[in-house]
Amino acid sequence: MTRLNRLLTGLSAVALIAAAAPALAEGPAPVPAPSIQATAATAPFTYQDMIGLNRLSDPQVSPDGKWVVYSVTTTDMDANRRTNHVWIRGLDGSAEPRRLALSDGGANTARWGSDGRIYFLSGRSGSSQVWRAEADGTGAVQVTDLPTDVNAYRLSPGADRLLVSLAVYPDAADLNASVQRGKAAAERKSTGMVYDRMFVRHWDTWNDHTQNHLFAVSIGADGRATGDAAWVTKGFDGDTPSKPFGDEGEFTFTPDGRGVVFSAREAGKTEPWSTNFDLYRTDLSGGGRFENLTDDNDAWDTGPVFSPDGKMMAYRAMARPGFEADQFAIMLRDMVTGQVSRVAPQWDRSADAVQWSADGRTLYVTAGDVGQTRIFAVDVQRDSVVPITGPGHVSAFSLTPSGIVFAQDTLQTPSELWFKTYRGREMPRRLTRVNPVLDQRAFGEAEQFSFPGWNGETVHGYVIKPANYVEGQQYPVAFLIHGGPQGSFGNSWSFRWNPSSYAGAGYAVVMIDFHGSTGYGQAFTDSISQHWGDRPLEDLQKGWAHALSTYGFLDGNRACALGASYGGYMVNWIAGQWNEPWKCLVNHDGVFDTFNMGFATEELWFTEWENGGTPWQNPEGYQRFNPANHVANWRTPMLVVQGDRDFRIPTSQALSTFTALQRQGIESRFLVFPDENHWVLRPQNSLQWHNEVFGWLDRHIGTGAAR
Repeated sequence: MTRLNRLLTGLSAVALIAAAAPALAEGPAPVPAPSIQATAATAPFTYQDMIGLNRLSDPQVSPDGKWVVYSVTTTDMDANRRTNHVWIRGLDGSAEPRRLALSDGGANTARWGSDGRIYFLSGRSGSSQVWRAEADGTGAVQVTDLPTDVNAYRLSPGADRLLVSLAVYPDAADLNASVQRGKAAAERKSTGMVYDRMFVRHWDTWNDHTQNHLFAVSIGADGRATGDAAWVTKGFDGDTPSKPFGDEGEFTFTPDGRGVVFSAREAGKTEPWSTNFDLYRTDLSGGGRFENLTDDNDAWDTGPVFSPDGKMMAYRAMARPGFEADQFAIMLRDMVTGQVSRVAPQWDRSADAVQWSADGRTLYVTAGDVGQTRIFAVDVQRDSVVPITGPGHVSAFSLTPSGIVFAQDTLQTPSELWFKTYRGREMPRRLTRVNPVLDQRAFGEAEQFSFPGWNGETVHGYVIKPANYVEGQQYPVAFLIHGGPQGSFGNSWSFRWNPSSYAGAGYAVVMIDFHGSTGYGQAFTDSISQHWGDRPLEDLQKGWAHALSTYGFLDGNRACALGASYGGYMVNWIAGQWNEPWKCLVNHDGVFDTFNMGFATEELWFTEWENGGTPWQNPEGYQRFNPANHVANWRTPMLVVQGDRDFRIPTSQALSTFTALQRQGIESRFLVFPDENHWVLRPQNSLQWHNEVFGWLDRHIGTGAAR
């Protein structure tokens, strides 16, 4: 189960951002507990609105700091697809945002070269290749013409070389031999697949025996690739970038442009139960020599980023092998002496994206922080850590000479671009408005609260009033339970589990960041492992009681509990342990039988860490909080949803849940998507998902709200 980080804050929270972003010299600001005001519009925000919204991501600032390019994904409901486009915006405010001509036919992963041109990926030629355009987006030229798709790339510091990641057969003699083997496999009449080691399948894809490998491509004076692609990682048994979600953040050129540092895990026979990603250094010749820079750490090392002078390499490292939700510490390696040190060891947050300041004195880092995801400035000499942004969820950022361009979303706003100077108290300046329709939609007021949870420790949650709330009226409640379990329902936007869509339909929303959630310190995150069913359940029960006693608009007699992944597991656990408050339940891709999961899931490190070993080493650990052992206590109506290509929590788990319900005569409904994985991604499938879920809520705790 992936750690699903999602949700919260509002349109008027813009004013709160500056207030919570102090000058660097002032030290950390106290964590806010914002109360967000509803908008004045009367038309409530709906899930139909949400599905059709534009999606902004991936801001990239030009070398001269004057422009930012970014991706906007549009949705075509009739064609049932989404398309990526590249937009540009001047940072001095003199030019309005505009879509670049290079976007014709779709484009993504736009990156600035040191030559001032824009490089990007596009499939307009029939396969995904690297293209180049002028700074204004005109004059698109195809750079690579490789016989297979480019799935990720890096441009060298001098813009004269590319590192590209291609899916190849690792034992093939060269790229062409790999391509020919792929063609032969596609033409084979038989369909059987044979495996000698795991992974057999991963996330949503059966292993086709290819791996992601790095190739070096030279760029000629005309801007096109010259010569053959050199197989840089030939002889390394592993994926770069990693599957299923790795990207170019896992590999980079060395400062001299003659080598590469990449993060990878050796495949072998231990891959499905190992988190031992290491950083390797090799040259571009493809000589098969790989220097392991982090061999002394058997846990996860990733994200290499070189300082401006090339002398230091920052990266992120976990400490405990086999634990995917361990804290990512920031590490520094002296590239001359090999000495490694930890930056800001006292900082109890897990670092995500890391970038160097131009002077090499500061690292800018994103990290979850008590229901928010902020940018922090980390002084590499003094180990001081200062928050730069306030409430909201920063998903990406790019540095300029004078400040930071960042993509931020909140409860009531999907991602938009903002600019904030490095110092000063001025409000961040908004750069984009990709969804003006939201200016005409009403959102519910949201408030973060806290209460004593398990062991008397502070636990946080959010409550959201329905859109167009009327004082004195009570409303039915959607009790949303996040996945992970090391995740958070915090102050961010989601296109899958979006609390504002429930508020727009007339429901109040309650969400609890129970023990195990991220952003509250590593000890808080650790506390759920081997305790899936007791500590989090206690937090949910106490959080529910606190919300009911504090917020009179919650109708405790009309409430439904909903969750996905671990949240779906918890729905199954609640069905056998805590039936009383709930008139209905919704379980999406949830675990039914924790013991069987130890054999059926693909990333075994997850179940083995969370349950204290393998199923045969510690069967009691798998059975202690197993929902399958308590189905005799089930009696609440449940909607069960499953993606048939979900190999993280296989379909047999959902079928078992539905069977247990049907066999006992409990009202139940089963929705399965043959073409979806752990998430529901296709526009029409998302619409059907929401129709079913909201129809289930209306039937059992209905608001009568027209949608």
